[in-house]
Amino acid sequence: MVIVKDGYYFLAPLLGLVLFFFWLGWLWAMASVLFLAAFVTFFFRDPERAIPDDPRAIVSPADGKIIRMERKGDTHAVSIFLSIFDVHVNRAPIAGTLVEQKHYSGKFHVAYDDRASVENERLVVTIADERQLTFALVAGIVARRIVAWKKRGEYVNKGDKIGLIRFGSRVDMLLPAESEPAVQRGDRVYGGASIIAYWKDEE
Repeated sequence: MVIVKDGYYFLAPLLGLVLFFFWLGWLWAMASVLFLAAFVTFFFRDPERAIPDDPRAIVSPADGKIIRMERKGDTHAVSIFLSIFDVHVNRAPIAGTLVEQKHYSGKFHVAYDDRASVENERLVVTIADERQLTFALVAGIVARRIVAWKKRGEYVNKGDKIGLIRFGSRVDMLLPAESEPAVQRGDRVYGGASIIAYWKDEE
């Protein structure tokens, strides 16, 4: 199983403890830590994804469940809840330049609480090319760190890996008026592979 490099910071000391407890003959302690190491490996997994090549497609920035699909004027607010069992690698929903990437300190409400969108620790990212899209990586009650792998000014392709939220989280998107949602509340989506919306044809 391929895991992201951030996972090794947690995995290495756990495996060290496994060897230490094995040396001491503390088999129950060794089994407990080995179970925790297996979970860490599972959490930080980084599966390959087939990115849709349709130029009109806006892909999901995260794995999880759609918990909000709310129309706001001509736009749509979409929220994806990531449980601790979901892949937590975040991806670029469109191709373009990271024109804005701003971190906000905040609280740690449970990620499925709508207050998390405006009160929690979060990283707001805007990608722009011919069109522009803004989304936010939001920490939850367990997640305490958002890791950005790309910097402002960098160009990303659709589906590129851009960051990671550790241990349970939420991703919010604001779909602009020139797009049409392709999902509804309750749907499961997969980062980089699931189509969240389509750009409307230009008139």
